[in-house]
Amino acid sequence: MTVCRTRQGEVRGRTSPSGVTSFLGVPYAAPPFGALRFLAPAPPEPWTGVRDARVHGPTAPHAPYAPPFDALVPDDVIPGEDCLNLNVWTPAPEAGAGLPVLVWLHGGAFGNGSGSVSAYDGSAFARDGVVCVTLNYRLGTDGFLRLPGRPDNRGLLDQIAALRWVQDNIASFGGDPRQVTVFGESAGAMSIGALLAMDAARGLFHRAILQSGACHHFLRPATAGLVTARLAERLGIEPTWEAFAGVPLRELLPAQAELRAEVTADPARWGEVALNLMPFEPVLPGLALPRPDCGVDLLVGSNREEYRLFLVPTGRLGSVPLSALHAMTAAYGLDPAEALPVYRASRPAATPGELLDAVATDWFYRVPAIRLAEAVPGSYLYEFAWRSPRFDGALGACHSLELPFVFDRLHDPSSAPLLGADPPQALADAVHGAWVSFARTGDPGWPSYDPEWSRTTMTFGAAATPAPVDDPRAEERLLWEGVR
Repeated sequence: MTVCRTRQGEVRGRTSPSGVTSFLGVPYAAPPFGALRFLAPAPPEPWTGVRDARVHGPTAPHAPYAPPFDALVPDDVIPGEDCLNLNVWTPAPEAGAGLPVLVWLHGGAFGNGSGSVSAYDGSAFARDGVVCVTLNYRLGTDGFLRLPGRPDNRGLLDQIAALRWVQDNIASFGGDPRQVTVFGESAGAMSIGALLAMDAARGLFHRAILQSGACHHFLRPATAGLVTARLAERLGIEPTWEAFAGVPLRELLPAQAELRAEVTADPARWGEVALNLMPFEPVLPGLALPRPDCGVDLLVGSNREEYRLFLVPTGRLGSVPLSALHAMTAAYGLDPAEALPVYRASRPAATPGELLDAVATDWFYRVPAIRLAEAVPGSYLYEFAWRSPRFDGALGACHSLELPFVFDRLHDPSSAPLLGADPPQALADAVHGAWVSFARTGDPGWPSYDPEWSRTTMTFGAAATPAPVDDPRAEERLLWEGVR
């Protein structure tokens, strides 16, 4: 058993045969319930003696994923109110080791996910000389619903509190608080996009890796108010924080899941909420890109066929009517008559569903990544292109497929539904190695992105490349103004 000291008290971890020590379920803030419900996170209470940190703590309350995603995307639900906790993996649990630190923000559309799923085990990073931290933050109503009289973006405030904990305590676990990289995927990456523009997060991290999410997923205050009103209507309550606080979780969590399904089923009613497919998101008055001199090194990218995760397992890829393709293309701010021929030029045999994947992947993920790379000189850009063999190969290089490669956990059972059999270890070595290199040095191993000269993009994994077109930036330009 290994003991480390935090500002709140000592914690006891577990050391594996490989020499990696883990500390699990360590509180970074007080339980956000009772008098603290819907408020900014409060400091955790100190304790006496040595606190056991050998098992994961409670997760932020959330409903399971809806089928078929419940069988594809790993998630944990561990009950308990002390849910603002984090996990640390380190090869050197001692002050003075001065190792680089990676802090993981999980995805899950701001309504699902946790830092405790086995797919996010940080042992491989610790094996390679990096202290890895994963954490839980408030989700759904508690984390992101707009509630008059209570602070917005409580889930982001939780993330900031966790990053402050890292600054205060990580040296005891062998980490260097001056060398912190925050990394995240999907909603986690979108969170980082917001943190880059928040004064309260300045100086808490020095590098950032944004996977399949950047700086355009948010709700304007007026739209966020509509979400609050609709959820209150579903629950039969007034749209106040006091009324929401009185709803038992056993009623609140299913209502949240039903609201998300409603957004997906009736997008015409929801506007920007439906475009993002997420009723719970950060609330911001407008798009905020970081300043060019923000002082944070950036690595940002996306997967080549992100949107197939939402089209293939549901059976929608082969059933998208041409009318729906035109409607969604227009909803993204494009003229279908102008845009779709440009997309088809490099995909002459594509079905409407395959064209929708290309357009939606660009709008949600690829173009926001490029915009962020262009906003901060010296950023690094990547694309993950390895195609999963699952669903007879139709799943492609879909959303979240890169995660087992980043964490070097190809054989974690929770990864099998997306990876299939025999994923390439050499690719995991390359992706994981680039993340480790970036955390150590700020350089993942290829030239930075220069919009005027090289526009260098690292492509991970072998995949068929679309036929060349006269203007390789044509699709990107179409969406440039359509992305908020």
